[in-house]
Amino acid sequence: MDMDVDGASRPKEGKAILVILVGAPGSGKSTFCEEVMRSSTRPWIRVCQDTIGNGKAGSKAQCLSSAASALKDHKSVFIDRCNLDREQRSEFVKLGDVHKIDVHAVVLDLPAKLCISRSVKRTGHEGNLQGGKAAAVVNRMLQKKELPKLSEGYSRITFCQSESDVKGAINTYGSLGPLDNLPHGCFGQKNPDSKVQVGIMKFLKKVPAPDAAARPDGSGDTTSQNPGKNDYFHKDVEMASPILDNPNLESKEGESQGVAFDGSHASRVSLDDAPTLAFPSISTSDFQFNYEKAADIIVEKVAEFTAKLGNARLVLVDLTHKSKILSLVKAKASEKRIDTQKFLTHVGDITKLHSTGGLNCNVIANAANWRLKAGGGGVNAAIFNAAGPELESATKERAKSLSPGNAVVVPLPASSPLFVTEGVTHVIHVLGPNMNPQRPNCLNNDYEKGCKILQDAYASLFEGFASIVRTQAGQSREENENIVKKALKLQDKSECHSRNNLTNIDQKNKRDADHGSEKSKKCKGIQDSFGVSSDSRDERVDSEHRRNGGSMNKAWGSWAQALHQMAMHPEKHKDDLLEISEDVVVLNDLYPKAKKHVLILSRTRGVDCLEDVQKEHFQLLKKMHDVGLKWARKFLDENASLVFRLGYHSAPSMRQLHLHVISQDFDSKHMKNKKHWNSFNTAFFRDSIDVMDEVSSHGKATLKDDDKLLSMELRCHRCRSAHPNIPRLKSHIGSCKAPFPAYLLENGRLVHAPAEP
Repeated sequence: MDMDVDGASRPKEGKAILVILVGAPGSGKSTFCEEVMRSSTRPWIRVCQDTIGNGKAGSKAQCLSSAASALKDHKSVFIDRCNLDREQRSEFVKLGDVHKIDVHAVVLDLPAKLCISRSVKRTGHEGNLQGGKAAAVVNRMLQKKELPKLSEGYSRITFCQSESDVKGAINTYGSLGPLDNLPHGCFGQKNPDSKVQVGIMKFLKKVPAPDAAARPDGSGDTTSQNPGKNDYFHKDVEMASPILDNPNLESKEGESQGVAFDGSHASRVSLDDAPTLAFPSISTSDFQFNYEKAADIIVEKVAEFTAKLGNARLVLVDLTHKSKILSLVKAKASEKRIDTQKFLTHVGDITKLHSTGGLNCNVIANAANWRLKAGGGGVNAAIFNAAGPELESATKERAKSLSPGNAVVVPLPASSPLFVTEGVTHVIHVLGPNMNPQRPNCLNNDYEKGCKILQDAYASLFEGFASIVRTQAGQSREENENIVKKALKLQDKSECHSRNNLTNIDQKNKRDADHGSEKSKKCKGIQDSFGVSSDSRDERVDSEHRRNGGSMNKAWGSWAQALHQMAMHPEKHKDDLLEISEDVVVLNDLYPKAKKHVLILSRTRGVDCLEDVQKEHFQLLKKMHDVGLKWARKFLDENASLVFRLGYHSAPSMRQLHLHVISQDFDSKHMKNKKHWNSFNTAFFRDSIDVMDEVSSHGKATLKDDDKLLSMELRCHRCRSAHPNIPRLKSHIGSCKAPFPAYLLENGRLVHAPAEP
């Protein structure tokens, strides 16, 4: 479970995806493909025009044919061409419709100077673009650059404008298993429609940089001074984000297109992020209410209440892009010119809006049943399941039942998983009219009565949300100012920490700081402003405890939360756990890298990884070590030939501190690549006994988390001989009888059966 999402044993095949790479020569397209294909468990094919003709340059038609063939075989495809304008990309995009798959674009929009430098210096390039001629080619191509837009037919676009952005995108696609999907939207775009990078002009000394670049106050901005010239910043600007489902993204000049988010994989939020209600369409699914009539009522009530909600916003949510109700509501809302900063639509799971789409909704609506119970299916079952028993208990305190046309506001306890992972502070149960004869209280197509009930239902829902907003607005000014000051203070420290990291050659720390240095602290500020109850004090203490560094600078993806959920709610995972205690839980690694491989998982909140460990956690480390020894000895009683090592990854891929107890045979089908091997057989793997000594003496553990450790050559962990690939290495270690290195034989780092007298 710890290192990758392995699809080898899964019974069914996932959907292929087509990824079109966009970037100048030297931007790293081929390297991107190679890095992803090296680490991914998803089957990928790289289609490169430079080599498509039996190792030589070929044609676009050959690339299209090769891509179509691979997609037909259910293999995901990288299109490795420059693809710098829409015309070059369009025929590849059409493959998505033909094969019914998602089409992604990854834009490697790196500084021109870097692309040119790489192109000039490289040798043996597949397309022979190298040396002095490369600079002119890159310059010419970048001047004609046309960035992709969602309206071209993409379901997802990722913009990479730095090497750390590229590394993050490689990690995203590299960890994508055969059955996994990525959220749709536009990620990372900072300067839409920019066509020529200033850096290239300086590098080639063609023309001076624009005045604005030299004026910190922006007074030299040619766009603002000459609205008739260079106004491509105002044309076809896409305000897309991971959370928006809006096909009409190309705006006319001056028109707003909804709320624009930062666009990183987990979009960052700001301290003044608006209170948000996410709600499903009421009664149109199981209760079979007419879509057209329902859409009219939604738009009518949204238009009525947006004027009353101040800076708050409403989001209509459905699970599929083919949703009829979303299409109807968008069209009708556009006709009524409803403010797109106050109302928008979103495709996704209403219980995972923050973790999978970056959408921060402090309130969600539930299409409830009259009993206010977790039964049935659809949204009601999903919300009760995601919120845990805390929601059912809190609901009982508010109401026993609900009549059609009404809503009840339920504050969500801070211990609820939905509060912890998604930041949801309230659930509003709402019940609409029923037109389904298979369900109670059917209106038998009496739409005069049904429309009145549905209007009342939405009015009750939005009024309930308005009451929450008013309550929050009534918080004392002093309290709000203290919250902001505290968040800014934490942010300053985080930024200082990030700057220090940027001077270090450790590229992993650099990436983590860039990706998540502000997110957790800012999210904390938002949750506080929503009126977090005193039950969440332990969460705030954890944040304070880690404010001077630690994994607060790491943005954990939604897939990396599985261990954290098991630790916090072991009662929900009893079938997967070997042992549950007050301090730890024990489980088999889902993708073991050896014959025996278990994880000892800390249950201490706020200790996500070794970086968070301080002196006060020494007893926790000792407890984890003791439990690990117990399980190692249990396995040795079953098979005395095994040898075990206990330790931590310096920079784990999964959230929640966990100790590996792993046999040293490494005989597993899941040991697949260099990253797997080196994560257990280089300094990246910290022995538990050493970690305890360091924490006891110095208050923290030494981290060896340089990415270079994971890409080192493959060497036997016993005799240290080098091997070209994993199969050859596995063949060797199966018969290697050399003793373990001396340092492993010291201080109890290895655990084995006692020698016979």
